[in-house]
Amino acid sequence: MSLLPQGRKQLNQVKQFAQTMNQAAAPEKLQSHWHLQQWWIVIAGFFLFASILVFALTRPISSTRIEAEYLKKTDPQIYALLNGEILSPPPEVDESLIEAAIVEATQLEQQYSSQNSGAINSSPIDNASFDGRAILDTNLVDRKWDKMNPRYKQRLLMVFKIMKEQYGYELVLLEGYRSPARQNMLAGNPNTTRARGDQSYHQFGLAADVAFKRNGKVVISERDPWAMQGYRLYGQVAESVGLTWGGRWKSIQDYGHTEFRMPGLRKTQEMAEKLIAESSNDIS
Repeated sequence: MSLLPQGRKQLNQVKQFAQTMNQAAAPEKLQSHWHLQQWWIVIAGFFLFASILVFALTRPISSTRIEAEYLKKTDPQIYALLNGEILSPPPEVDESLIEAAIVEATQLEQQYSSQNSGAINSSPIDNASFDGRAILDTNLVDRKWDKMNPRYKQRLLMVFKIMKEQYGYELVLLEGYRSPARQNMLAGNPNTTRARGDQSYHQFGLAADVAFKRNGKVVISERDPWAMQGYRLYGQVAESVGLTWGGRWKSIQDYGHTEFRMPGLRKTQEMAEKLIAESSNDIS
């Protein structure tokens, strides 16, 4: 029972201290309670510091920030070109638009072939991006950006931006990362590619195939004069940021293809896995 009066006494002391501190905060008590007002400053400073510390420790680190630090360390050239601005990928293109573009491209090729059947210089489309069956196999085609290495992805996004702002061409991604299994399947047609699994830059997240979007429709075929002009501009812009353009190749001209030939790259499965892991912000 003796604890009850003692508890009340302590409670009264706490109340009295709180009242004194509250009175000390009043402007008219500045002179008489200045020593207590210092406690208010200390308490306020403590809570301010604690809130800053909690915010700093719990704030999520964005993928953009991780990518920026990664590029600053591994690829200062593209980091300088971006001027510290990390570009974000556009939304994934609707699959039905690509299917319609393939149908249209096939029709254009058939028309071209029939009109130039007797011409000596007539040639079928050898643009690897136009392999209709390969593009339509959606189970194997990856049209996302998440497995593309930042060193290539940011260069390609810069090309997207320049093409849109300076030339009015909207680009869409047909395929970025490509698995070794799909690469081997495509290599079965020598008119599409001669690189097998882990031989193409696609397996390392360092290559992509693109097309254009006009009036809400995807345009792939270079038989379309507007698209062919776009491919030429695309190649020029891509080369200006350090990419290799497939349109300059002698054997198979791949107008929609670009790749980043990373210095010192060893084309092994281990290296491919490492670069893809970096693409997913698993950067150490």
